[in-house]
Amino acid sequence: MKEIKAIIQPFMLGKVCEALSQIADLPGITASDVVGWGKARKVDSDDTSEVSGKTFAKRTKVEIVVPDALTDAVVETIAESARTGNVVDGRIFVYGVSDVVRIRTGEHGESAI
Repeated sequence: MKEIKAIIQPFMLGKVCEALSQIADLPGITASDVVGWGKARKVDSDDTSEVSGKTFAKRTKVEIVVPDALTDAVVETIAESARTGNVVDGRIFVYGVSDVVRIRTGEHGESAI
């Protein structure tokens, strides 16, 4: 199993979700509003906010845990649907997941996704 985290521009979330919904057996996604900064920083922009005197870019984090077989399709779908060609398009990270537990039933592993 893999956890896929993508940091994308907030206005791309709808397009990314629409594209991901076309993948059969996708278990679901979690999306959160986040702030941060990277190599390419916009200082005076609508998509920035001040936190403790520092300028952060507003972004959206998409998190998905999938069986190994879906990993490549999900990564490619996010990359294609979130791409604008701008420096600040974001990043995708892929992590190994050793176990998942469904709290309601106590199931473990892929069946708990």
